[in-house]
Amino acid sequence: MSKIEVDAVEPQSGTSLTIGASGDTITIPSGATITNNGTATGFGATGSASWSTTVKTGNFTAVAGEGYFVNTTSGAISVTLPAGTAGAVVAIKDYANTFDTNKVTLIQNGSDKIGGATANKQLDTEGIAVTLIFIDSTQGWLVTDDGLQSSVQALSYTADFLVVAGGGGASNDRGGGAGAGGYRASFNNEASGGGGSSESSLALASGVVYTITVGGGGSGNSSQTTTGGTGENSVISGSGLTTITSLGGGGGAHRSGTGGNGGSGGGAANDNSGQGGNGTANQGFDGGDNSTNDNNNAGGGGGAGAVGNNGTGGSPRGVGGVGVASTITGSSVTRGGGGGSGGTPSTAAGGTGGGGTGGANGQNGTNGTANTGGGAGSGGNGGGTAGGNGGSGVVILRMSTSDYSGTTTGSPTVDQSTVSGQTILIYNGDGSYTG
Repeated sequence: MSKIEVDAVEPQSGTSLTIGASGDTITIPSGATITNNGTATGFGATGSASWSTTVKTGNFTAVAGEGYFVNTTSGAISVTLPAGTAGAVVAIKDYANTFDTNKVTLIQNGSDKIGGATANKQLDTEGIAVTLIFIDSTQGWLVTDDGLQSSVQALSYTADFLVVAGGGGASNDRGGGAGAGGYRASFNNEASGGGGSSESSLALASGVVYTITVGGGGSGNSSQTTTGGTGENSVISGSGLTTITSLGGGGGAHRSGTGGNGGSGGGAANDNSGQGGNGTANQGFDGGDNSTNDNNNAGGGGGAGAVGNNGTGGSPRGVGGVGVASTITGSSVTRGGGGGSGGTPSTAAGGTGGGGTGGANGQNGTNGTANTGGGAGSGGNGGGTAGGNGGSGVVILRMSTSDYSGTTTGSPTVDQSTVSGQTILIYNGDGSYTG
């Protein structure tokens, strides 16, 4: 075998150079590199393009064999296709996800068709990437591939949650106890509120920002004609996630009203045949009623774990419904207790889990405990008493420490020591977590 060693090969005349003859096989040795500093033609039959990393921001004419990143942020762009030869390929990608706002128009080259039609076409789908190959004069340029960036999914991992909303506020003068905030949980098969089952863990995606909203407690008052305020919702939301919303607790009834609806329902007032508010399925229970024809027996606020006690005239009366225990933080903590009703002459306890105590003669009700979603206690007998405020909610996330990104806002408590290998984020106020 002969061997020729030269630094350059050029045609003897003209500008065309042929290597080998028809039927020959040209071999590029393993490890060799071919650098194209010109225009490659005749390679399009493979259906692939050589992508240019110079982003296009204005009208241009495409070259066969090349792919282009096109940025239409500043306005629509026209792309003139090259003259069609069989196997020629052109590719275009939406650089800034703006084709839906400012489209790309594909301009025919002469009479060359696009998809079998002698008309210009447009690209107007956000994030799209298209590859077109020229086939023949009948169909012209055909799309062989169109893909969206969203088809490449971010890495994901699971996290457990506890989402408790703010508890309801209460009124005065033997009003009903306030309902606890809605209670939703996924950890370790532990129950959600209202007798609900444990929910599925969250699937969090790397790089996605998840917004955490922690509901405040409803406002109490000293009015004999105004039901206590409803607690605020607690929420986890983010792209690709089914939003987790726990509803704020229902307010405790005023002296002659009915309990408010919510995550758990507010208790009935002392007037005869009063009705407690409704809780929400899989979040909390109803408030207690007053069905005894005794105007000194208001109902207790519903809790995450039980209905508020009815105002029966017995003992205890108007006690708030109990909450639900969770070990998501590494130890058992009960949250979501309903508030106690206002009484004559004795107090009514709030439900275990942060429920406020109802006042006796001349006494104010107490607040629900902060960051438990506890319902407030009502004020006791006497127009000068006041109901308490509901306790604020809480949002807790728990995940493997190996998955934890370390990126948060809102200053949650970050606990990586209580449970080995686990990171526990406790949000007592609004914030975010980036997966």
